[in-house]
Amino acid sequence: MPKFLPEPTEEGIVAVGGPITAEMLQLSYANGIFPWPHEGYPLLWFAPDPRAILDFADLHVGDRLGRRRRNSKYTFTINKCFRTVMEACATVPRADQDGTWITPQMLKAYTDLHALGDAHSIEVWEDETLVAGLYGVYVAGVFSGESMFTRVTDGSKLAVLFLIDHLRSLGITWLDIEQLTPHFEALGAVEISRVDFMARLRDAAAKPHIPFV
Repeated sequence: MPKFLPEPTEEGIVAVGGPITAEMLQLSYANGIFPWPHEGYPLLWFAPDPRAILDFADLHVGDRLGRRRRNSKYTFTINKCFRTVMEACATVPRADQDGTWITPQMLKAYTDLHALGDAHSIEVWEDETLVAGLYGVYVAGVFSGESMFTRVTDGSKLAVLFLIDHLRSLGITWLDIEQLTPHFEALGAVEISRVDFMARLRDAAAKPHIPFV
């Protein structure tokens, strides 16, 4: 088991070390905690304060993205190639990021979690070519977005919009994005306190379970 700290750090670290397994991921996400490896440190477990979420009622789709969405010739799938999406998230270069936190141990644990039905991917296809995608965890009635990639303009944003449409079809009204990024802030995401996030998590967990697929 990870060693839990007496108090969360300023960065939101709540525990250190321990194994990363599908079962540990199930337990951690159900309690608002997620792993985030940092090179040179034991495995770190986070419950940040504030926490970033996107309420679908506040979703903002700009004119350019809206046109791209309406005119898109891409096709979208769910869970067609989870591991491939996760590998692409680890390897496709990003302008604002060097390296990746998706270690081989993370890849195995989340792939195992996918096999248990609690981790899911969205794929974006141009003909038979995978051009964008994202993956995340769906535990206790909450989807937590983990990572995304794209090889085409706005591909990952279109994947997010497809995910939101799917979640809405299940009656879900918000998305956990863990930490606020400019990408999600432009879509209407905001930060809330850890206390408010945990209240949302408890409320979602108390409702009848709705399968993701």
